[in-house]
Amino acid sequence: MEFVRYEVDDAVASITLDRPPVNALNKDLIADLSEAFEEASDAAVRAVVLSGSPHFAAGADITGFQESFERGDDDRQASGLTEVVAALERLEKPTIAAITGFALGGGLELAMGADFRYLGHGAKVGQPEIKLGIIPGAGGTQRLARIVGAQRCKEMCMTGRHVEAEEALAIGLADKIAPDDEVLELALVDARKFAAGPTRAYSAVKTAIRTGYDMPLEGAIAIEAEQFSEVFKTGDARIGVAAFLAKERPDFQGD
Repeated sequence: MEFVRYEVDDAVASITLDRPPVNALNKDLIADLSEAFEEASDAAVRAVVLSGSPHFAAGADITGFQESFERGDDDRQASGLTEVVAALERLEKPTIAAITGFALGGGLELAMGADFRYLGHGAKVGQPEIKLGIIPGAGGTQRLARIVGAQRCKEMCMTGRHVEAEEALAIGLADKIAPDDEVLELALVDARKFAAGPTRAYSAVKTAIRTGYDMPLEGAIAIEAEQFSEVFKTGDARIGVAAFLAKERPDFQGD
């Protein structure tokens, strides 16, 4: 991978965008992210941290838009990013986006594919596509609305303004904030805790919420019941119950 660094330590995969100076998203970086998420699907990986420095990802590479105009078609870059964000969202383990600098446009869309977003105090996030006369094209209007609410999403997408860390935390777009030079380590510490937890149960939570969110309540509860039944059969369920009864800390194995 040319534009992504991939490392695994203590069952945590660290995926770092590395396309200086601002990690602008082009087809090559998107392809590398796709490969990294495929590697992170390995069962030996039990949590994922996604980051980029000094900027998480300042948005799409706009030169690709100009090339699309010249070809007379719409931009295929957005289509590729849509698939990559979905691949991140589908990973069956906890995922954290550690954000410093800018996470704008496609950068924020990518971060919203993670389960959690940790922002540095100096970070700025937003969907500024409207300033180019376009709209988010990789799920931005949909995931943002589900995270912060439809009205707040409309305001952010129609003004294109940058949202700072404190506001992002207040509206639920950020889960934690920390000094810029500490946010990555905070994400890694929490990822290690997740990696020591019941991985299959985490996956079941993600599946139940993702699948049931837009369903009528009765159907959504049936999805939850199905996931509960599957998790109840796992070795980690036995470990967790036995540890509770013995008043001991469970040593989950991730299966």
